[in-house]
Amino acid sequence: MYENNFPDKRYKKTLEFLEAHVAPPAKILDLGVKNPFSEIMEKNNYKVQNTQGEDLDLNTQAVESSTYDVVTAFEIFEHLVAPYNILATIKAKKLVATVPLKLWFSSAYRSKTDMRDRHYHEFEDWQFDWLLEKAGWKIINRKKWTNPVNKLGIRPILRQFTPRYYAVYAER
Repeated sequence: MYENNFPDKRYKKTLEFLEAHVAPPAKILDLGVKNPFSEIMEKNNYKVQNTQGEDLDLNTQAVESSTYDVVTAFEIFEHLVAPYNILATIKAKKLVATVPLKLWFSSAYRSKTDMRDRHYHEFEDWQFDWLLEKAGWKIINRKKWTNPVNKLGIRPILRQFTPRYYAVYAER
């Protein structure tokens, strides 16, 4: 099912990280609208509810319920102006999140066609850790991985060994 290309490699690594910390059939609130990875979690026996596309900077109501075993946020926090607000409000006791890491050789992602698909933040690992800790989370485990691309050039070579994704499992 998974190959060594985007997004399959990212999905495989993310699922492995999730499974290492949260066993199915955990009840998950996945921040963001239903997406291909939500469906992968469901196929792997997780009970997944997604948020509805509300502006999570302004509306934190979705995470104010304690009925979920875990909140997941896969490439969500970089799109928020103030990710601290939602992180501090989460009532679930477990969090699994991934963020793209800031790459010194590449500017932040900015879609030219979708105004919502832009990165307000791209974190260094210590910045994301600090944000989580400030919001009351204790980091239990971390993992980084690369995102190689099959192109020619200096940046594609750098992507072969420079981590792009950062996963964190945290608890309250």
